[in-house]
Amino acid sequence: MRFSNEPNENLRESSAIDTDGVLEEISQRVAKARINRTPLKIVGGDTKKFYGRLINGEILPVAAYRGITQYEPAELVMTARCGTSLSQIEETLFANGQMLAFEPPSFGPNATLGGVIAAGLGGPRRPYAGAARDAVLGVKIMTSSGEVLSFGGQVMKNVAGYDVSRLMTGALGTLGVLLEISVRVAPRAQSESSIGWQIGALEAHQKMIKLAQRPLPISAMAYDDGIMRVRLAGHPSAIDDAETDLAADCKLSNDYWHALKEQTLPFFQGAESLWRLSVAPASTTELAGDWLWDWGGACRWLRSEEPRERIRDVAHAAGGHASLFRHLADDTPFTPLGSVNSILHNRVKQIFDPHGIFNPGRMYAGL
Repeated sequence: MRFSNEPNENLRESSAIDTDGVLEEISQRVAKARINRTPLKIVGGDTKKFYGRLINGEILPVAAYRGITQYEPAELVMTARCGTSLSQIEETLFANGQMLAFEPPSFGPNATLGGVIAAGLGGPRRPYAGAARDAVLGVKIMTSSGEVLSFGGQVMKNVAGYDVSRLMTGALGTLGVLLEISVRVAPRAQSESSIGWQIGALEAHQKMIKLAQRPLPISAMAYDDGIMRVRLAGHPSAIDDAETDLAADCKLSNDYWHALKEQTLPFFQGAESLWRLSVAPASTTELAGDWLWDWGGACRWLRSEEPRERIRDVAHAAGGHASLFRHLADDTPFTPLGSVNSILHNRVKQIFDPHGIFNPGRMYAGL
C-alpha cells in the first residue's frame, strides 16, 4: 500500500489479517452452499438489514475480509476489500484532504465498503457529485460457481468491464460476493456553510428549482419542517459571494446534513412507513403524510399510510419511482418489475449466480 502519511492503527491491524485464509473460507462456504443448494445471506456490518426484502439463509460473514490494498491520493483512487469499515476509509481519506463524493450513509458504526456499494445509497451530495455507481471503477467478485472475476480497473478510461462494475452497485449482493472495490475519491471542499429560509413548501419548491439553474457552489438542498436549507461548499471567497447573493434568513449548522444522511433527524423517527420517492425535481407529488425533501426535490421522503399502489402511481406520474425504504415484512419494497425488466433481471442473475444461492429474494421474489 502507498499512502502520503504513516498508516494508522486500523491499517496496521488490517495488514496483520490472514486475508488469504479468510478468502479461502468464503470460497469453501460458497462451494458447500452450491453443492447443497443452500441460500446464503451475505453479511458485512449488517447495518442495512432493514433495506430490501427479508430473506432466510445461512449467514456468509465477509467483514473479516478487510483492508485497504491500494490508495493513490494523487490519482484520486482507492482500492479496498469488502469488509473494510466505512469509518476507516473515511478517516484515511480525511487525513489526505479527500472524501467519498457520493456521501454514503452508514446507518451504524459497523458499515463496510462492500455494504455501501451493494446498497448503492448516497447522501445529500449525491445529485451534485454523482452516485455511488459513478464512483465505482472496478470490482472483484466471487460467483456462485466459485470463480473470482475482476471487472473494470482503477481509472475512468479503463472501459473493459466497466458497466459490469456499475451493475454490482445497488444489487444488494444478489449477483455475487463483492470481494474488492476500486473507487474514485474526490478532494474535500476547503470550506462549507449552511444557510436557510423559513418558507412554505410551495415556495421552497420553486426556490430549489431556480437555484439549481444557477452556477452556485451548492452541495446540498433540502426542505424540512418549514425550513429550506442549502449547503455551500468550495473556496471561502466563493461561499462568501454566494451567501451575499442569496441573502438567506439565517446561518445554520452543518451538522444537519450528517443527521439527514444517517436518518437521525426527528422526521425519521415516526411510526408510519417510510417511503423514498425518486422523481423529477420540478414535479409535484400530492400525497397525504409528512414530507422531507432532499436532493433539491429529486429525493422525497414520505411518512404515510396511503395505499402503496397510489404512492407508486403518483411517483410514476412524477417521472420516477417509489421504494418502501423502511417497512415491516413487506413483500414488495421496490417497484415491481415489468415483463421486459423481469426477463433482463433473471438473465443477469443466471449469469452471475446460476445456482441461485446469493441473497435470493432480497430485491424481488425469485431473484
